[in-house]
Amino acid sequence: MLAAPAIVAADGQWATLSQGTTCEAASKSVGAPARGRPPARVSLAFDAGGPRHGQFAARLSRIPRAGATVMLHIGDQPFLLMAEGDMAWSRGPRQEQAIISAIRANSGMRVEARSPGGGRIVDRYSLDGAPLAIDAAAACAAALANR
Repeated sequence: MLAAPAIVAADGQWATLSQGTTCEAASKSVGAPARGRPPARVSLAFDAGGPRHGQFAARLSRIPRAGATVMLHIGDQPFLLMAEGDMAWSRGPRQEQAIISAIRANSGMRVEARSPGGGRIVDRYSLDGAPLAIDAAAACAAALANR
């Protein structure tokens, strides 16, 4: 069993967490969570010597309709995510680098999907502190790989 993540850095609405061989930049959504659900959350994961070098992941505030498209919007850039249940992920290294670049150039983002009833699920995030958290997560993973 892994120990609870350690906070490596924090700035604005973002924190860098270290757990095992993974470091991640993470943030909770702005606004109150849906009743009975944990807050929506996004992260960019970096593995020490592993395959993830900025993999984007989102836990949505509600479970979307089966087969629904999950979109990440950063500024005016849309990103189609892979989804299963209440989780969604980036589609690979090229998309991950584009997401990181868009995060660095904007002040907010949102993750959207359709609910089982056809309504919209919209989870909003501030990007205040995101660049520092991303840089700290990448440096944290590099330091773990060099141990």
